[in-house]
Amino acid sequence: MTTRLRPPTPDSFTSRLRSPAVAARVGLWLGVSFGICFATGLVSHYAQLPTHPVPFPTSPSWGYRLTQGLHVTTGVAAIQLLLVKLWSVLPRLFEAPPLGDPRRLLLTVLERGSIAVLVAASVFQLATGVLNAAQWYPWTAFSFRTTHYALAWIAVGALLVHVAVKLPVIRDVLAHDIDDTSHDRPAATVAGPLSRRALVRTTFAAAGVAVLATAGGTVPWLRRVSVFATRTGEGPGGVPVNKSAQAAGVEESATATDWRLEVVVDGTVTAALSLDDLRAMPQRTVDLPIACVEGWSAQGTWSGVRLADVLRAAGAAAGSDVAVTSLQQAGPFRRTTLPAGFADDERTLLALDLAGAPLALDHGFPCRLIAPNRPGVLQTKWLSRLEVGA
Repeated sequence: MTTRLRPPTPDSFTSRLRSPAVAARVGLWLGVSFGICFATGLVSHYAQLPTHPVPFPTSPSWGYRLTQGLHVTTGVAAIQLLLVKLWSVLPRLFEAPPLGDPRRLLLTVLERGSIAVLVAASVFQLATGVLNAAQWYPWTAFSFRTTHYALAWIAVGALLVHVAVKLPVIRDVLAHDIDDTSHDRPAATVAGPLSRRALVRTTFAAAGVAVLATAGGTVPWLRRVSVFATRTGEGPGGVPVNKSAQAAGVEESATATDWRLEVVVDGTVTAALSLDDLRAMPQRTVDLPIACVEGWSAQGTWSGVRLADVLRAAGAAAGSDVAVTSLQQAGPFRRTTLPAGFADDERTLLALDLAGAPLALDHGFPCRLIAPNRPGVLQTKWLSRLEVGA
């Protein structure tokens, strides 16, 4: 004799905790987290574009640090919220579609279709986002940045469709007490190990703990409790290192005695500056953060030559974009474009020192770019060439 396994039905789930009252309250904050994560992700994506139809602002200098920190922490909070939300609505997955009612059938198809897309996109976004923050990239078939950006729109679109379909229920549930049973399934009668209110509060507490455990990457005074932060804040000059000189393959070229920073204006090399040449120019000091797409950031005191001074001395006109090239021979950010607004900002430096000491090799010795309110991947290290009018 064999026993045939049958799929569960909604009546198989009898806990009162699996209710629209719980799902709506957790889902509300999940939507808020997704909204903040989406908006700040758009800021990060736009900041990394080579050109900006609307100039990206250079002030406040900590703007990107704030938005990217919010992006990662709200993404981390969304993990706990999403898990509880999915757990609370699991019985709906096994409901039979209302084949005899065309209107209800259409709404059911829209609801379940949007949920399928939303769940798949959300799980992908959160999973790859966590892996990106940890700088572990097990995938090779796609670009994280472009795929993450495209699926963000899909996830938000599916979320809006889902909310539109469920809005009447959401409004009615939120308008009543969390223990109201008017929208409960008939089988949901068994009390759980804790109350609905306690479940929701525990979910919010878990999300808060997860935020505290990761926010130290952005907020220095939280680093002692942020056990899951990807960066501790340690490194030369108090600034962590993402990519070492060894990993970039520049140990020899960056320390060569014949290193020169070439400045090219309209296709002609108008200056070839040694490290001594740069140190002989007027030096400036600025306090600017390094803020990375992985969510961590650190404040640094940088000293060096104003980029605008170097460009003017080489004959470049103000208001020009600058192509910046690194000594590293490979990588998507080996060559980047510095928009004119950043190039002309008096805080943008060709940094030679950090925290009063010469740049460490892993921080970009002999010379690196540092600009306000700019993603860390665009703060090019180991500079070799600046081009205006290229």
